[in-house]
Amino acid sequence: MPSNSTKILLLTTLVGGVLMSVSSNSWLGAWMGLEINLMSFIPLMSNVKNMYNTEASLKYFIVQVLASATLLFMVVMKTLTEDLFTFETNPYTPMIICTPLLLKSGAAPLHWWFPGVMEGLSWENCALLMTVQKAAPLMLMSYLIEINVFTLSIILLSTIVGSIGGLNQTSMRSILTYSSINHTGWMLIALTTSENLWLVYFMIYSTLALAVVSAIKLSSTSFINQTMMTNKDAALMKFMMFTSLLSLGGLPPFLGFLPKWIVIQAMIMNNMAPLATVVVVTSLITLYYYLKISYSSFVILNTEPKWNLKLHKNKSTKNISAMILTSISLTGMAACTIISNIN
Repeated sequence: MPSNSTKILLLTTLVGGVLMSVSSNSWLGAWMGLEINLMSFIPLMSNVKNMYNTEASLKYFIVQVLASATLLFMVVMKTLTEDLFTFETNPYTPMIICTPLLLKSGAAPLHWWFPGVMEGLSWENCALLMTVQKAAPLMLMSYLIEINVFTLSIILLSTIVGSIGGLNQTSMRSILTYSSINHTGWMLIALTTSENLWLVYFMIYSTLALAVVSAIKLSSTSFINQTMMTNKDAALMKFMMFTSLLSLGGLPPFLGFLPKWIVIQAMIMNNMAPLATVVVVTSLITLYYYLKISYSSFVILNTEPKWNLKLHKNKSTKNISAMILTSISLTGMAACTIISNIN
């Protein structure tokens, strides 16, 4: 595992690679930014104390190298054949360029590597993989993406796989993985309507994902049955975790409902009501297993021994950042009210 100074350097180059990729005016520069980002993230994944980290980092490296090589090959071939970086001559070229970017972002049906990699990572790296590592591929896709059969298929598959895939999961990492795949579908919808809308969705999603990961890490929870063992989780800890989870699922009183509400409005304005119906239903499926976990943990299997209360209260007040991130997710109702009054 790298030291703290090495982590700071790697995180700096990781973010720098993302910024280089999204600010480049050529596809070759964007590819270089993606490679810098990849080479910075691989050392962060390494941990000699966990044998699963080696497997996850190797799997992630192979998948990302495959996607990067495909992207570079397509861009070079396009440049050699037409001497331009414009993609207006061939309607299939944006589709071909977007495919390796979809593989990098973990969208269905190219998500097969995502759950396995997430299971072998620490919670900090899980947060990076769900948020920062998606920024550059999605931003590059915003230059090319358009509404066609290919894009609609990816959106539908991502939302459906992300919702149904999490139903039978017991690992919190797997649940967050499939939730991230579902949100990737929503972000692709936002990309087809407005770039600013995608940025709003991505920032809110990243904040909520960090809140969930912070609460889960603070409670030392890795599986669903551990959320029901109250000798490890205090009431405040459960409240922080499930508030963030329900907000990530898009339950209306919370902040996570706001970007989905805006995306649904944009879809209806663009005559995409059937697609809006499908993605709302898949979002309800995602909310179902979040609510099932929350209800079971809070109501059905909630027994709190009195001799553990004081210990839990002391432990739950140590991580201020998790509380701040959780409180942000509670501002959704106020934000929705303000926006509706403005409109």
